[in-house]
Amino acid sequence: MRNREQRTIIAVAVFVSALTAIVVSGASAHKKTTFDRIEAQRIDIVEPDGTLRLVISNHAQLPGIIVKGKETKLDRPQAGLIFYNDEGSENGGLIFGGRRNEKGEVVDSGGSLSFDKYGANQIVQLIGVDDREDKIAGLAVVDSVTGTDNRRRIWVGRGADGAARIALNDANGRKRIVMQVTDAGAASLSFFDEHGKVVQELVPRKN
Repeated sequence: MRNREQRTIIAVAVFVSALTAIVVSGASAHKKTTFDRIEAQRIDIVEPDGTLRLVISNHAQLPGIIVKGKETKLDRPQAGLIFYNDEGSENGGLIFGGRRNEKGEVVDSGGSLSFDKYGANQIVQLIGVDDREDKIAGLAVVDSVTGTDNRRRIWVGRGADGAARIALNDANGRKRIVMQVTDAGAASLSFFDEHGKVVQELVPRKN
């Protein structure tokens, strides 16, 4: 009889311990935790159902193009943050990088913040690049249509030639109005036809 009572007591104790563990673990899952510092190569932010919404990653772990949860490999030379819509498809990001290659040339140097159209490419981009290939900084607004080339509509920034420029293009991406000031200080306002020919140009009068 005594052995039966002991077994009963042990069984109850095990049940209570298990129940306590479940309650404590459930409570801790919603507990706010504060860290002074976190070191990680990649952090994925997901919805309760597992849908990917944000990736914070170094260069090595930065994912390729993900559309509705399926990834297509793409070698990106930067680190950064990639944004995803409600369906787990990439729709923008913040990327940055920069290094010298074996020849000592600066490559992949700069950063870009972009937002994409649903099912297509970026429609807004804030970019600054200064390396062996490009030297530009500015804001671009683009018409992005699925299955077609992107067509820039607005550019506000500095070009590789050093000129500060505002360019307005038509729906086919052809420049129609360009207002600029060169690095030497020459200012102008130019109008173009559909063939890219200047049809009128305004420049300051010389005193």
